[in-house]
Amino acid sequence: MSRRTMALLSQWTSRVFSVDMDGETVYFKIHDTQTGKGGKEVLRMFGNIQKGASCYSLLVSSGEKIHSARFHWKLKDKLSTALPPQCRFSPMCSFLPGVRDSLVHGYFLQAPSSDSSATTERLLRQWLRLDDPLLVCSYLHEENTPRWIQHLWNTEQNHGIVPSEAPESHPATLNLINSDVFYSFQAARDVLQKCADIIPEAASVLELLPCDGDMEARSKPDFPIIVLEGLDATGKTTLTESLRDALGATLLRSPPPCLSPWRARFDQEPPILRRAFYALGNYITAQQIYSQTSKTPVIIDRFWHSTAAYAIATAVNGPVCDLPAEGSELYRWPSDLLQPSVVFLLTLDPEERKRRLKDRGQGETKEEHELDLNQVFRLRVEEAYKRISGPTCISVDASSSAEQVLRQVLLLIKAKRYL
Repeated sequence: MSRRTMALLSQWTSRVFSVDMDGETVYFKIHDTQTGKGGKEVLRMFGNIQKGASCYSLLVSSGEKIHSARFHWKLKDKLSTALPPQCRFSPMCSFLPGVRDSLVHGYFLQAPSSDSSATTERLLRQWLRLDDPLLVCSYLHEENTPRWIQHLWNTEQNHGIVPSEAPESHPATLNLINSDVFYSFQAARDVLQKCADIIPEAASVLELLPCDGDMEARSKPDFPIIVLEGLDATGKTTLTESLRDALGATLLRSPPPCLSPWRARFDQEPPILRRAFYALGNYITAQQIYSQTSKTPVIIDRFWHSTAAYAIATAVNGPVCDLPAEGSELYRWPSDLLQPSVVFLLTLDPEERKRRLKDRGQGETKEEHELDLNQVFRLRVEEAYKRISGPTCISVDASSSAEQVLRQVLLLIKAKRYL
């Protein structure tokens, strides 16, 4: 048994468990001295489970971030293909309230019949005998009582289940730093270095990175650095090109084109690898900015705001109120990344944005598809954009004509004396 697994087991009775079930996040904990309390709430959490059905949970207990993330990422496909078709599974996690990096991910399984339960249990026992970092539990309902029991297979321990209050902050925020959002060049680079032996493309990306000495703070740029942010189809491309022509500026994009050959590869990886890849793209772009800003103004189509906003909105999968509070350290700008002079956030009515996307006829990214399907996700992304500091975004209504939006932005640049 690994050291990480032993540590988790030693904290087991202090941990809170959460399950994302049917659009609702339900929290529970184990407490042997509170038998029978909160039975109705716990029964509702497990749903209307029929006689003969069973519930299980899998938590990934590896202490090594990359191995744990990749195993959890692949476990979803494994469950989809190996479980009986009647079974369903939902995202699950466990954490120590308020303790950074204590979050572990997994899945909650429901087998609706005795046949599917037997097949599922046999499959889980096979997996438990492997070298994979799994903690497996089954959940038993005591007949004629509201009491549910959690049976931890790894130790053969039984614990009573009671409801738990939702934490003050969404549990995903405990593990965001340098797992979903990277706040230094070194932290992002370390991730790719650790996975270079299993992902050959990582070595190619590492060859493009600046040296450590090149990341040191530099003097203030001679010309302004202007970033354009916003969801797809808000007019960023048109505006960045118009600003370039109007200001005689250099136009750059993040992630930079040099990373294009490997984007599809990293988009297939779990968040820690995907986000590290895009974070490093910002540092490559920063080096390109340094080489140009002594000659001309620089316009950038997306920068760190996009990287952080999408990462936070994806990891924190509840309503907007679950996002880290305004002013949280999770919105701070990386201390070793070049700060722009000004950031404009283009905003657009959702229906108009969808119409423009349809007119463009281009294929959607995975996150763009999610924006269209999930209004709450879109609201989280937009709100995260607004809360990021260093500098904060200036919102610009992009519903007018391209010429009017350009005039509006040029007036703001002039009024703020960025030129």
